[in-house]
Amino acid sequence: MSQMRYIEDVITLSYDAERCTGCRQCTMVCPHGVFAMDGTRAVLADKGACMECGACARNCAFGAISLQPGVGCAAAIINGWITGSEPSCGCS
Repeated sequence: MSQMRYIEDVITLSYDAERCTGCRQCTMVCPHGVFAMDGTRAVLADKGACMECGACARNCAFGAISLQPGVGCAAAIINGWITGSEPSCGCS
């Protein structure tokens, strides 16, 4: 999903493939297709599309995913669209 981007290379999302059990929860709850399945485990398909909503981490019962929700918040993207400026939610 290349059209929905926040700010590349600042995403706090981290993923530990060794802890992944292949339950597919992250692929089902992520609104931007950040995760995909590769065989029996999830992979980061498009880390830059992450808006850091936290749905993946909250739904990973095995602790394979962590992030700081809100850092790349959707409000920042929307604010940028409205003002015609760089994304900023004023939370920094």
